Amino acid sequence: MAGKILDEATEPPKLKLSKSGEAAADLKVNETQQRNGSSTDWTPSSWTTKPIKQDVIYDDREAVNKALAKLERLPPIVTPTEIIRLRNSLRDVALGKAFLLQGGDCAELFDYCEDDAIDSKIKLLLQMSLVLVYGAYKPIVRIARMAGQYAKPRSSPTEMYEGREIHSFRGDVLNGYDVEERTPDPARLVSAYFHSATTLNYIRASLASGIADLHAPLEWELGHVKDEKIKAQYIRIVDNITDSLRFMKTVGADSPSSGLESVDLYTSHEGLLLEYEQSLTRRLRHPPSHPSLQHPPTPPSSQLNGRPEPSADGKGWYNTSAHFLWIGDRTRQLTGAHVEYFRGLENPIGIKVGPTMTSGELISLLDILNPTKSIGKITLITRYGEHKIAPLLPSHIRAVRESGHMVVWQCDPMHGNTKSTPGGVKTRQFSSILSEVGSALRIHREEGSFLGGVHLELTGEAVTECVGGSEGLTEEDLEVNYTTYCDPRLNEKQALELAFLVAGHYRKGGGGGTVIGGVDWMLRRGIGRGV
Repeated sequence: MAGKILDEATEPPKLKLSKSGEAAADLKVNETQQRNGSSTDWTPSSWTTKPIKQDVIYDDREAVNKALAKLERLPPIVTPTEIIRLRNSLRDVALGKAFLLQGGDCAELFDYCEDDAIDSKIKLLLQMSLVLVYGAYKPIVRIARMAGQYAKPRSSPTEMYEGREIHSFRGDVLNGYDVEERTPDPARLVSAYFHSATTLNYIRASLASGIADLHAPLEWELGHVKDEKIKAQYIRIVDNITDSLRFMKTVGADSPSSGLESVDLYTSHEGLLLEYEQSLTRRLRHPPSHPSLQHPPTPPSSQLNGRPEPSADGKGWYNTSAHFLWIGDRTRQLTGAHVEYFRGLENPIGIKVGPTMTSGELISLLDILNPTKSIGKITLITRYGEHKIAPLLPSHIRAVRESGHMVVWQCDPMHGNTKSTPGGVKTRQFSSILSEVGSALRIHREEGSFLGGVHLELTGEAVTECVGGSEGLTEEDLEVNYTTYCDPRLNEKQALELAFLVAGHYRKGGGGGTVIGGVDWMLRRGIGRGV
């Protein structure tokens, strides 16, 4: 009987690719196709009519069709309710009511989809957020560079290896790091979906199971810190946090409704591969908390610049691959494909702002991506470098203020401070990272603005990739545990040190300072999901 069933088995029907998917697939196998469309009407595939940077061309059209058709049928990884909850939280950040902590790997690997690697990052982000909430007296919005950060822009699509030209490694979503796996493979798009979904599923399960419960011991493990002054400061802050939590328990403020058992942790990645992002862009119903249902925008139709107006059916276009996506410094061209794609999304989005960004270009980007000037819809992720931030950030702050946009100002002190050792190893000096954060805090204060958050490349592992910090890592230490496949990351101790130092800035700035003051703020505001 089994043999008969096998003999009579027929090939399952092939998944049908949508017209939008076909438009994307055409571009992925045809490098010479013209992209000069001028229509202002937005669709998930209207980016295919625009010039694109950081593109990739596949060899196999049938494999591209199969991958995109599969992605179009898979369920969303995140939901509109979660996306809008984050968007509303970022509105609070833009208004100075909360602080944004965003961090994770430079280039996430499929191999990082395992419990120890995920646990270490969750724990580190939770520890950092607890230090920051203690220092800033504000709820902390946490966004992880996880569950999708599988693509990386490169300065060149190819490199030389043993006398032959090969594809550059561009992240697990496109190709493998091994030389024999460098040919872009569209099947990796589907694999990226499942690794993202699995990672986020484990994050949700861990949070629901109490990994963020503040009743658990705070194991800071700072015994290795060499700087005695900083070590003493760390111990004093940790002791104060512990005393605060004990006080809250004594007065009954840690009831089940206090939110001490869990928190929100959102996911993010750079929206680089538009064929992938398009396939997971769905028209879905707005949740009741959507801004248009709370305080509907009423701009003139011309101001919308082709972006979908508030719909009569109560739906919008959501990228369901992550809660938050950003446009990189290499793909922010005003008339380019990435800006075209991003302008139609309901998700909160980020823009990397580097040294080459002019004030005029910045305002044009804001007008295109957020024509309704929705507060907190856009996060500006500044990444100048420690020696360039002072002459550039003030003019950007003034230009944004004069434009009427209210954004989240976030400092990325990593990308502008990368250097190479004489031996060609990429690293970052911790003092440069700290310097740029310090300059951002100072400049915002001088300009009557405020820094809303930090954006860090970090890992929960004890890597040796960035030199300096209280551990005193040197260039000779890089070879001890240098594991990144792309850019150097802060290790767990360096990341915590940065959080402590930012917290110290806020406490010295008049945000309180006593243990009772901190507890009083927590009681008045409620820890809830903002810790």
